[in-house]
Amino acid sequence: MLKDWDCILFDADDTLFHFDAFAGLQRLFAGYDVQFTDQDYADYQAINKPLWVDYQNGAISALQLQTRRFNGWAEKLSVAPDVLNSGFLSAMSEICMPLEGAVSLMHALHNKVPMGIITNGFTALQQARLERTGFHDYFSALVISEQVGVPKPDAAIFDYALEKMGNPDRSRVLMVGDTPESDILGGMNAGVKTCWIDHGTRPLPAHIHPTWTVTSLGELKALLLA
Repeated sequence: MLKDWDCILFDADDTLFHFDAFAGLQRLFAGYDVQFTDQDYADYQAINKPLWVDYQNGAISALQLQTRRFNGWAEKLSVAPDVLNSGFLSAMSEICMPLEGAVSLMHALHNKVPMGIITNGFTALQQARLERTGFHDYFSALVISEQVGVPKPDAAIFDYALEKMGNPDRSRVLMVGDTPESDILGGMNAGVKTCWIDHGTRPLPAHIHPTWTVTSLGELKALLLA
């Protein structure tokens, strides 16, 4: 099946890399002598998740998302929200680990098919993480919504990425990701094939139809190498 593809695009967070925000926030706030609890995390996500939806819908900018999610803590600690955000991204890059099967998948695909990353994550984290994990050399393009100015699921970020990848035939492009509303819908909007990594943590919305569904990167590797 690998011969069917001229380009494979990947999401980053929870597709190739663990994204343990709770551990990252605990690490951040330990530096301010705060014991960050489960309840603190629930309160943070109650603010953070709607901001991500607004960002994906183009209602707010990357900068607004990154600062607004820390406004409450900024007031409590008398620290600027952008300083907290920067510390959080730094902590996340330090604790980053590839998902199970990611290293094996990269080795199997490297030099056989061009690969790129399209992420709604933020520049400071993405670049540091690729360097830290040794994944940097696997990818011909690293496309970050914060830099492009449009997030997934907007087709424009896919247009940008595919232009960087040499404008391959879209029927021979595969987008792999774990978030239906950004990765899979974005791939559908861009006219490419899609593979949803179903971690079993969210239902698939009725209007989103991945070409394939797998439950692990090992399963994806078997599908691609079949």
